[in-house]
Amino acid sequence: MPIHFNNAGAGLMPETVTQAMTGYLAEEAQGGAYEAEQRHADTLEHGVYETLARALDAPADDIALFDSATRAWSSVVSHLPFTSGDRVWVTPYEYAGNLILWTELRRRFGLRIEVVPLLADGDLDLEWMSAHIGDDVAFVAVPHVPSGCGIVTPVEEIGKILAPWRCIYGIDACQSVGQLPVSVASIGCDLLTGAGRKFLRGPRGTGFAAIGSRLRDQVSLPFHDLHIADMVADDDYEVRTTGARRFEYAERGSAGVMGLDAAVRHHLARTDSGCGPLRDAVRAVIEELPGTRLVDPGSRHAAIVTFTHDRVPPERIRAELRARGVNVWIAQGSHTPLYMRTAEVDFAVRVSPHYYNSTADVETFADALRDVLR
Repeated sequence: MPIHFNNAGAGLMPETVTQAMTGYLAEEAQGGAYEAEQRHADTLEHGVYETLARALDAPADDIALFDSATRAWSSVVSHLPFTSGDRVWVTPYEYAGNLILWTELRRRFGLRIEVVPLLADGDLDLEWMSAHIGDDVAFVAVPHVPSGCGIVTPVEEIGKILAPWRCIYGIDACQSVGQLPVSVASIGCDLLTGAGRKFLRGPRGTGFAAIGSRLRDQVSLPFHDLHIADMVADDDYEVRTTGARRFEYAERGSAGVMGLDAAVRHHLARTDSGCGPLRDAVRAVIEELPGTRLVDPGSRHAAIVTFTHDRVPPERIRAELRARGVNVWIAQGSHTPLYMRTAEVDFAVRVSPHYYNSTADVETFADALRDVLR
C-alpha cells in the first residue's frame, strides 16, 4: 500500500465510509433505489445535516448538500442580488473556478472586483481591509486554506473586521474541513463551502455548504433550481423548501450521501492531535535538499507543502515518487492564478500528509525524494 501524501486531492476513505456506501448500493441493487432511500430516510433527510452541522458549528437548518464544493459555491453566489458598482473583495489565493464565476458576475452586473493586498510575508493585509471596508463592499471571498500552498488565512480576524458591515462573507473551506478546526459561528461568515473527498476522507462527488439566514433572506430562487422541483408530493416538502436546503438540486447520489455522513461521523470521533508535526517534518525534509524552493507564503500553515526544484520537473518528481510507493500531486499555477503568477509558479509538487500518516512515512518520503533528486 503506498504512502498517501495526496490528501489535499482526496483522502483515503475509512472502512466505515466504504461499508456505508457499498452496503447502500447493495440494498439499491437487491431491493430498489427508492425503497433503499425510504429505509435510510433518517440519515439522508435529517441525520447527515445534523452531523455536518456539528462538524461545522452551524445550525442544521443552514446545511445544504451538493455534488462538489464548486457547485455549492456557484449555486449560492450566482443568485445573490448584486447591483452595478458593488465591490467584491477576493484574495490572491482565490481558486480559479471561483474567479471564473466572479468574472461572469462582473460582466452581468458591473461589479468591481478588488484584490486584497498581501504583506511582505504573504499574509493578508488586515489593516488595508479595515481601512477600505465600506457599505459598497457587497461580498468578501476568502479561502481558509488555498489548494496550491499551505497558508492558513485569518478567517476569524477578518470576520471581526466585516461584522459591522452589510457585505456577505464567504469562506472556501475545501482544504480546511477535516484537518483544522472549522467553526462557522467563530468565523462569523454567511457562507462556508467544502468537499467530502479531501481531508474529511469522504467520497468524491459530495460537497456541502453552510448558508446563513442573512444570506438566504437576500435570495429568491427560480423554481427549476429547487431541490424539490420533482418532489412536490414528498412528505419532507416543508423541510426541503425552507432553510438552506432550497438551494439543493433534486437528483443526488444517495450512496455518496451515506458515505459523507459516515466520513463526518468518523471525523467527529477523532481523538488525535492533528498533523502539524508531520507537516513541519515534511517541510524540513524539502527545505534541506539543494535546488528546492518552497512555495510557502504566510506566517501560519496547514498540512499542504508545495515546492519546485531547479532541475527536476514536478511531473517527473511525482512519477518517480509514485514508483517508490509515495503518492504526491501536482499543484497547477492556473488553479490559484493570482498568487502563483506573482510567485512565478506554473507547476509545483504538492505534499499533503494527514493524521493517519506517521513519522516513518515521512522518513520513507525523505529517502525517496533524496533518491529522485540525487
